[in-house]
Amino acid sequence: MHILIKKGLLMIACLGTTLAGSAQSKASGDYPIQPVPFTAVKVTDKFWAPRIRLNHDVTIPIALKHCYSTGRVDNFLVAGHLKAGTKFCTEFPFDDTDIYKIIEGASYSLQTFPDKKLEARVDSLIEYVARAQEPDGYLYTARTIDPLHPHPWSGLKRWEKESDLSHELYNSGHLFEAAVAHYQATGKRTFLNVALKNADLLVREFGPGKLSYAPGHQIVEMGLVKLYRSTGKKQYLDLAKFMLDVRGKGQEYSQDHKPVVEQTEAVGHAVRATYMYSGMADVAAITGDKAYLAAIDRIWNDVVADKYYLTGGIGAEGGHEGFGKAFELPNMAAYNETCAAIGNIYWNQRLFLLHGDSRYYDVLERTLYNGMLSGVSLSGDRFFYPNPLESKGQHARSAWFGCACCPSNVCRFIPSVPGYVYAQRGNRLYVNLFINSTATVQLNGMPITVTQETTYPWNGDVAFTVDAAKLRPIDLAIRIPGWAQNKPVPGSLYAFASQNEMPVTLTLNGKPLAYTLENGYAVVSRNWKKGDVVRLSLPMPIRRVQASAKVKADQDKVALERGPMVYCAEWPDATDGHVLDLIIPDNAPLQASFDPALLGGIDVITGQVLKARRTTSGLLETSVASLKAIPYYAWANRGAGEMAVWLAAKPTAARPTPAPTIAATSTITASHKTKTLMALNDQDTPKNSNDRDNLYYHWWPKKDTLQWVQYTFAQPATVSSSNVYWFDDSPWGGCRIPASWKLMYQTPTGDWQEVKAKSPYVVTKDRYDEVSFEPVQTTALRMMVQLPKDAASGIIEWSVQ
Repeated sequence: MHILIKKGLLMIACLGTTLAGSAQSKASGDYPIQPVPFTAVKVTDKFWAPRIRLNHDVTIPIALKHCYSTGRVDNFLVAGHLKAGTKFCTEFPFDDTDIYKIIEGASYSLQTFPDKKLEARVDSLIEYVARAQEPDGYLYTARTIDPLHPHPWSGLKRWEKESDLSHELYNSGHLFEAAVAHYQATGKRTFLNVALKNADLLVREFGPGKLSYAPGHQIVEMGLVKLYRSTGKKQYLDLAKFMLDVRGKGQEYSQDHKPVVEQTEAVGHAVRATYMYSGMADVAAITGDKAYLAAIDRIWNDVVADKYYLTGGIGAEGGHEGFGKAFELPNMAAYNETCAAIGNIYWNQRLFLLHGDSRYYDVLERTLYNGMLSGVSLSGDRFFYPNPLESKGQHARSAWFGCACCPSNVCRFIPSVPGYVYAQRGNRLYVNLFINSTATVQLNGMPITVTQETTYPWNGDVAFTVDAAKLRPIDLAIRIPGWAQNKPVPGSLYAFASQNEMPVTLTLNGKPLAYTLENGYAVVSRNWKKGDVVRLSLPMPIRRVQASAKVKADQDKVALERGPMVYCAEWPDATDGHVLDLIIPDNAPLQASFDPALLGGIDVITGQVLKARRTTSGLLETSVASLKAIPYYAWANRGAGEMAVWLAAKPTAARPTPAPTIAATSTITASHKTKTLMALNDQDTPKNSNDRDNLYYHWWPKKDTLQWVQYTFAQPATVSSSNVYWFDDSPWGGCRIPASWKLMYQTPTGDWQEVKAKSPYVVTKDRYDEVSFEPVQTTALRMMVQLPKDAASGIIEWSVQ
């Protein structure tokens, strides 16, 4: 993998002077620690280098292809009068940002892989965007195409729905970030000029005494700061701060419920939240705003204390794609949007740059290797939007989405990964991630080259060869991960079941090196000579993880980790395709080994464990079984089926294989076929009608219609009663208990007749509704369900006796 530092990037040092003109002088502050840019780090490993290449060769091209085929490019062509049309061509007013994010990712990738063809495609897209921009700088195709009939989310006037649905400023934020990336990569001003024209419009229209709409979806704040850094125009920084300070008059969903400095916990939409916290960190770093810093510190503590998944995911609830209540971390219903993982990485890197504490990189690394990386397939062309921790087969990767924010976010994030490896402050170089690579850095004006040799994340041995131009004191601060210090995450949300006694060791030129930890870093200070080698050894035993007793979804369960990797059990590695029924006894021996032929080459965890099954009499039985666990990021690359991160430590915590009841052995059909029909007869007893840790079937978005589900029996049977547990996700979701229901049976002639009920059909929440009827012998039973007038309905479980 070759890294090229282009002329445009070298120019960035004087960019402020070149572009600032008569602008106000820049603010004096900034992050006390600065990241080493990804262009200075040449990655040569077998884990990240192929992924960065795959992003260039596969992910970016297929994302561009989808943007053409779905009308995203057409929106700019029509708005710029390059193509005939009078209607917005896609579904969402923020679809413009997919183009911007792909341009940003392509710009990063071009600095690593010079590619004239890709650069030309990007140039064409930029021309389309420029043509779509209105004369005063406004850029929003959802309105420009037909100003008298804009997108329904947009409002009749510019900005009037910005705090709600329009996403006008969200579009601007991604435009700004992409334009700066493109200029740095190529030295061309074409896209930067578009961004500056749009930013100047925002400066004219927003601010004290002018418009004061809070951005409904944050990121413009981060984008404005990037423009400020690039141009020296302080009005961009001032506007970023204004758009943060104006919050406090709207909804919790978009973190607009309180002034930002008064917020104490993570609430609402998780992507919006992390983008806002990142913007606050940027502004705090430059302006020295201590109230901002105190607020994001409080919120970070709230997240890691009670709203953070073991995989690094955040945003547990799918209804609003955001944070739920403290300790409510369901596994099967876990939302954990891929974009939220990326936003969490942005935020934690900024907190590290502010504080210099390794715990932020402990969170970042966990999110990077698990919750983020799971969002893209090993082939680079299929994606996850949510990233659950448990599945019965209803989850499968998709080639694209109507709302395609996650694939385009992957495009721009993956090529930037080398930029998270190192950071610097004065004569100190921080080593934050362990990736086989060579980096050249300027420390106080002196060049230093550091070469990492490692097979991390599969092995914890890392060698650092230091080559300094002169004998001068330099600090090499090496992060000692929390997981290597018997602490999986900051705080007490998760803990290892037992302590690892194997020490972390450091040597210098073959001799043991005593060290003390400074904010989680082992600091090696010396006058470095060419060829000095520091070796780090991080023991990587298999660790069992337990969740806090407050996390009800994980009680009497364990998860498996090794190094930075969280593991899961997946269906192809079980002889019967079931893994939710696995039990890992405390004394079960487990082994780790590398399998070069499996899923691109991974470490697997194996061992003898137990399986649970339900008998026809309702008893729970166990039998010996084999476990084969894979890294969580690699799941769902072999088709859809069962998967679990948290596995039972006791039989009562497992999801046993169902007993061979009439329902369990039936074929299920329905008026509306979905992947979750299997929920009806899985024999999982729900905790309530909105039990998101239980699979459910629903008819959404159908309303006020007559629907049905049907069991076709394996052989004729006599039945006389039935139980049903309804799904109802009120108040926020779209499903309610039905208006009514009834049962029909199939006669020998194939006709359907209603059973003769002995008890009334009742419809209630949070309990089974049972009806008994005169016995009938039949080959099929059908439940007819009348949906409510203004909602859909769903079923969690349906049994027949």
